[in-house]
Amino acid sequence: MLEIIEKHIRTIEQTTLPTAGAAEAFRIQYLGKKGIVQALFTDFKTVPGDEKRAVGQALNTLKTAVEAALANVVMKSPGRKKGPTEDFSRPGYATPPGAHHPISLVRNEIVSIFERMGFSVAQGPEMEDDWHNFSALNFPSEHPARDMQDTFFLAKDPDWALRTHTSSVQVRTMETQKPPIRIIAPGRVFRNEAISSRSHCVFHQVEGLYIDKNVSFADLKQTLLAFAQAFFGEKTEIRLRPSYFPFTEPSAEMDIWWGLENEADHRMTKGTGWLEIMGCGMVDPAVLTSCGIDPMIYSGYAFGMGIERIAMQRFQIPDIRAFYENDLRFLKTFSGAL
Repeated sequence: MLEIIEKHIRTIEQTTLPTAGAAEAFRIQYLGKKGIVQALFTDFKTVPGDEKRAVGQALNTLKTAVEAALANVVMKSPGRKKGPTEDFSRPGYATPPGAHHPISLVRNEIVSIFERMGFSVAQGPEMEDDWHNFSALNFPSEHPARDMQDTFFLAKDPDWALRTHTSSVQVRTMETQKPPIRIIAPGRVFRNEAISSRSHCVFHQVEGLYIDKNVSFADLKQTLLAFAQAFFGEKTEIRLRPSYFPFTEPSAEMDIWWGLENEADHRMTKGTGWLEIMGCGMVDPAVLTSCGIDPMIYSGYAFGMGIERIAMQRFQIPDIRAFYENDLRFLKTFSGAL
């Protein structure tokens, strides 16, 4: 067997591969699944023990010789011709500008506004356990959000699900940091909802959390007013309506005055002139306790908004599905935005 291998090595040393076709045939002959090298390695099992070392070294030399011959063909293959291949005196071709996705545009602006207020950005996993997604946020066991109709549970482990809100990031932050805490949590969330022009099973949120001593509802209102005027305009008016969320008490919905100047305004605000932007409220003491924070010493507020809804309003996009269809005609309309 050793003589056969050495014969192949001598043959390879004298072989020339003038064309790509010849090189491919050579590769298949030696390195293919039914090639010479594979057959020799199969026969290697029958070699006596005292000869295995020498035969094994020879086999490796053969394989290296084959690979070197093929590599030599690649190095010598005709590539670009020597000298310049382009006429540099001709006018160049303009590179089309890229475009930020409208979701990214709105998210970045929202994050920038809150960062100027002293909030830092926190991130968390998109797959969450029951504790961080529900239990620590004061969701009772019979709450509808735990139902399959609202949540994508992981089939192999019903205690895990795709997160339904970025509030889970707030829980993780409160568990690992001591007050004062001032964070925003932008991210993608998932809910088992029917896809239509106004709703989707995947969307994005920005949630905020502030925990410290003597934090009041007035602090929350002033923060949200400052955000609304920075994002929507200096003269923006807001109102807070009583609402309910398991993890805040008291809770509210925040609306901005959009106006009723045209038919689109009537349709967008359902004829009221007020446009709902986000939910908010004071962090429930039970949530603070669950996260290891003493509610007798600390208090805080939380808020959350959907980025898609705000982006649809800002850019007058009538269908939420446009954000996820990757239509270049749609995306190119944002090439001038920063």
